[in-house]
Amino acid sequence: MTTYADLPAPLRKLVTGFEALLEQNAAEPVVVAQGGALLRTLLATDDWLPDAAAQPDPQYYRQYLLYRDPQARFSVVSFVWGPGQATPIHDHTVWGLIGLLRGAEISQDFRRTADGALEKAGPPQRLETGAVTAVSPAIGDIHQVANAHDDRVSIGIHIYGADIGAVDRSVFTLEGAVKPFRSGYAN
Repeated sequence: MTTYADLPAPLRKLVTGFEALLEQNAAEPVVVAQGGALLRTLLATDDWLPDAAAQPDPQYYRQYLLYRDPQARFSVVSFVWGPGQATPIHDHTVWGLIGLLRGAEISQDFRRTADGALEKAGPPQRLETGAVTAVSPAIGDIHQVANAHDDRVSIGIHIYGADIGAVDRSVFTLEGAVKPFRSGYAN
């Protein structure tokens, strides 16, 4: 589901809002603030996400493309966590908004030390249904995320400042080793 005509009405409203916001050439803090408000509005109802974009995998988390801007200025994905699933430590290289539609997730931020290793940057954050947070190279872009529940699925709706499935990104070890990757999409 990546064409405008196929979008459920609440998602179409979010996309229209992001298109208008990005047409203004707004600075990243404005995009994050106003875009976060748009995402909170979308998360206020939970009857629009198609079942096909909410299916967990028994072993790995899944990222489903919901919409990709024709100019690749932004993409909207559903991020589906099976019970207890987690990402490796990773970056995004672009701004992103992360909102919880169902369940909860725990995010641990990291920063580089002088010797290139990684260390935790503050305590873990628990995001509950309806919560929105942001990532970007400007405000902190390296983190590890996990489903907060060991017994049920959690689903996030993420908006990124690019076609995130095609962006060159990295995963990291605590020692600072870097491995490039592209996430792609489950659909």
